[in-house]
Amino acid sequence: MLNLYRKKTGLPTGNINMGTNQMLCCDPATAEVKYFLTGPRGRETTSVTTTPDGKAMWVNIQHPAISFPASDGKTRPRSSTVLITRDDGGVIGA
Repeated sequence: MLNLYRKKTGLPTGNINMGTNQMLCCDPATAEVKYFLTGPRGRETTSVTTTPDGKAMWVNIQHPAISFPASDGKTRPRSSTVLITRDDGGVIGA
């Protein structure tokens, strides 16, 4: 069974600099929830998709508030698609 992923955007009360730029992973069998991904400040995760075998995942990052993907502080922020795989070629989140 593949894991479920939840995207979280917006700003938490009292912490405007952090944002909730995170994606959480939930194991449906155990209900365990873990942080999976942290995106750049001000971004919106617009879509997530995986290969049928769960070994590759694409995450779209839109409207980052900081220079992304360059992270040099000078480059204009750009929307991006990020490919995620495991070093051992296994299922993402397993």
